[in-house]
Amino acid sequence: MQAASTNDHLSAIRTLGSLLAANFEEIEQRRELPSAVVTALTELNLFRLLVPRELGGSEVTPVTLVEITEAIAHHDASTAWCVGQNAVSAMLAAYLPLEQAQQIFGQPSGVVAWGPPSAGEARAVDGGYVLNGRFNFASGSRHANWLGAHVPVIEKDGSKRLGSEGTPVTHTLLFPKSDAQVIDTWHVMGLRGTGSDSYAVTDLFVPAKFALRRDANTRPVRGGKLYAFGPSSLYAGSFSGVALGIARTTLDAFMAIARDKTPRGAKRKLNENNLIQFQVGQAEARLRSARMFVIGSFEKAWAHAKVEDGLDIDTQVTLRLATTWAIREAAAVVSTIYQAAGGTAVFTANPFERRFRDVHTVTQQIQGHESNFEAVGQVLLGAVPERRMFTF
Repeated sequence: MQAASTNDHLSAIRTLGSLLAANFEEIEQRRELPSAVVTALTELNLFRLLVPRELGGSEVTPVTLVEITEAIAHHDASTAWCVGQNAVSAMLAAYLPLEQAQQIFGQPSGVVAWGPPSAGEARAVDGGYVLNGRFNFASGSRHANWLGAHVPVIEKDGSKRLGSEGTPVTHTLLFPKSDAQVIDTWHVMGLRGTGSDSYAVTDLFVPAKFALRRDANTRPVRGGKLYAFGPSSLYAGSFSGVALGIARTTLDAFMAIARDKTPRGAKRKLNENNLIQFQVGQAEARLRSARMFVIGSFEKAWAHAKVEDGLDIDTQVTLRLATTWAIREAAAVVSTIYQAAGGTAVFTANPFERRFRDVHTVTQQIQGHESNFEAVGQVLLGAVPERRMFTF
């Protein structure tokens, strides 16, 4: 399959809107993406946005990734979240040996899902590792065919494997989903359609060729300047796009309703109310400025990456600040609009309560957590950040 251009992707997403609208309720009720949606996303190569072109991926720029998840979130946030999560996970195609990369990501239907590091470990044995553990928040796992686990490695002598900085190093181990026990845990408030289940493995042998060491010295073996960006920054970018898309759709829907709705006991329509006018104006400013901060920061980082070897700490801090800020501002805009819509907002038939739940679920993921501001502040004040937020 020939890699699509940015305009091809965004044009295709506009036509995808009718399919997502037709499956809107089913996505919510089934807590996963229906097969028709998965097929469409696969045919559009959206799960391989960040796979190297030589493997049939699109290898889009970070800005394009943000714009794509934002555009999909205008229609459905869970679908946008899965595209972002699965696309960034597929970046591993740039780091794996060619044979293994082709086996997992060489076909459009190759999707890997995983969650953050959690309880588990891999013990080194001849030829690979024996993996044990339970892992959570595997967004898109119901349509994935591979899973991954981020775990410390225990050497044969019982010691922990150390990285270049002298601290325990995480490895990512990949294995077919059929080798794991998938556990239906995704009964949640928002982003229900992501199917972010848990999964467990017991004494699973994973060959060394399906394992990747993740530390400061890990480098891609194929692909271009895109891979100067670590997965953490690109997860943050894609999820900020999701939040911005939710907020934009919410605000636009409210403005349409405000032109016709007269609240009970009021003499004027909502759009003639001075407080509503102020809130809409302020929400528009917050949303536009947050979006410009994200897009501008990634554009500048991309220009930097094209001429430098990697991203410097100032660039990484800016990306972290911009993406966290955008997620928090998007949630604030949705909260304001939800309140302004009054009783209209609580009905599931109207475009508010689900998006309220979805955007506040985005804020609970690590990329949108307020603790990121603490990490940024520590760097700006000359301290070492307590959380590793800027590495591969």
